[in-house]
Parts: sequence; C-alpha cells; structure tokens
Amino acid sequence: MSDATPTILLLGATGQVGHELRRTLAPLGTVQAPGRDEVDLAAADTLRRAVVETEPALIVNAAAYTDVDGAEGELERAAQLNAEAPRVLAEAARETEAWLVHYSTDYVFDGEKRTPYTEEDAPNPINVYGRTKREGEQALQEIGGRSVILRSSWVYSDRRSNFVRTMLQLADERDHLTVVDDQIGVPTWAGWLAEATATIGEQLLTGDDSSSLRGLYHLTGTGQTSWYGFAQAIFAQFGRTDVSVEPVPSTEYPSSAPRPSYSALDSTRARTTFDLTLPTWTAQLARFRERAPQAEPESTPSG
Repeated sequence: MSDATPTILLLGATGQVGHELRRTLAPLGTVQAPGRDEVDLAAADTLRRAVVETEPALIVNAAAYTDVDGAEGELERAAQLNAEAPRVLAEAARETEAWLVHYSTDYVFDGEKRTPYTEEDAPNPINVYGRTKREGEQALQEIGGRSVILRSSWVYSDRRSNFVRTMLQLADERDHLTVVDDQIGVPTWAGWLAEATATIGEQLLTGDDSSSLRGLYHLTGTGQTSWYGFAQAIFAQFGRTDVSVEPVPSTEYPSSAPRPSYSALDSTRARTTFDLTLPTWTAQLARFRERAPQAEPESTPSG
C-alpha cells in the first residue's frame, strides 16, 4: 500500500452505524461522508461520481432502506436502496480497485432454524426488506471485486429509531409493557459494530494478502435473546425497576411484514478471520449504557 493517507468514502453517515463509523474510521484515513444532497442512493450517476471524485481506497456503505414494515408498501424504493445502489457501488469499486464494505441483515433468513445461522446456511427471506437486502448481497457476489458483506442484527444506538430508544420512551409513559417473546436474535450495539468494522477495514487496507479476506461474514456479539428478554435487560441496565414487562406472542402485535422467529447469527468466521473479540450482547448493552446515559428515545422501532 502507498504511504499516502487513504481516502475512505462513507455512505449513510447520519444513520445509526454510519454515525459511529465517522469516529472509528477516522484513524484509518481521510473520511469523506457526503450527505444526501450530494449523493442520492436512488440515482446511480451520483453514486458513481462520488467514487470517481473521491478515489477511495475503501468504500463503506452504511446506507439502506431499513423500515421493515414500510418496505412492504415501498418495494421499488427499498429495492433501489438495498439492491440497486449496492450493485452500482460494487461496479464502481471493481473499476477503481477499491475495497467495498457493505452491511446486510439477519432478515435474509426465514427463521426455521433453531441454532445460530452460519454463512453456509441458505438465505430464504420472508419479507420485502429481507428480499431486497439479499438481492444486494447477490449483486456484490455476482460482480466480484474486493468486497466484504457484513450481516448484523437488531442494531440499536442513541439515535434514530430503534428498540432501545422505544422501550425507554414507553417506560416513561407506562409502568407495564407487553413485549414479543417468540422472536429470537442477537442485539447489536452500533458502536461495537462500527469498531469491529474499523478493525476489518484496517486489515483490508494494510494486509499483505488482503484479497483473501473478501467475502461474506456474520458480525454480531454472542448469545441470543427474545425482544422480551432484550427489554428486561434494557430496563435493568437503565435502572427502570418501576417498569414490569410481560411476554406475549407475535400475534399480539400484527405487522405488515412477517419476521423470522429465529435469526441469531454465528460470527465465528469473522472472529477467526479478523482476530475480533466478540462480546456478549449483554456486555455491548452495558457499554452502550455507559456511553449514552442520557439517550433520549424515539417512538418507532425499526424492526
């Protein structure tokens, strides 16, 4: 690699993971994070122009359509952001020989399994969001080049719409909550995900044989829980002993998009390939509590 400071093109910098990536990627190079007024993910020409003009060594795509229920009624928009935009980025990255890191989701799986999904398990999404994210994965895999796909799950932070913020807001409004207990996954703090991504990015930029690192990886902490178990842990971390939580089945909360009943991911491949430390999901929640003691919630979970 050249001694010149590498340029990193970050897309989706205002989102949950993107906001954290501004911090974690900064030590690796010069981070260029164009806003929506500069780069429209639904407009291929602006994506290509951003890659050509910045000449990045690394592109990190943290932008996506993430409204799981909304995607059911906005298929075209979801497909543009989750499938077509990654395809355009992959083509531009291949042409410029840049690395591309792209995020995907546990919702590419149907939930029929009862042990953590590995990268070898066949995707079978059951909602529009999952299908469009899977199409984005397939685009990168078909185009080739130097790309890394990172599947994560149940992401939360102190910004935007997510389960933690929703629970904390509801706790201010009610003393008794009912939460779904028949969907199992791995909660992931955006801050840790961004830190792990930076560790991966550094190896992509500096590794002597970094081409061997391309491919698909699961990236979450360890352990698993239900939304109900997650809610209990949130209230325990934030000292909300005044709130009681009752487990209920998913049928109590009908939604536009079906969710997989089980979507825990096995991140062994990422851990061994990149020498990552995988904390438990509860340890991540504790770190989040330390980092964001005054996290002000929003009302709508992102699913």
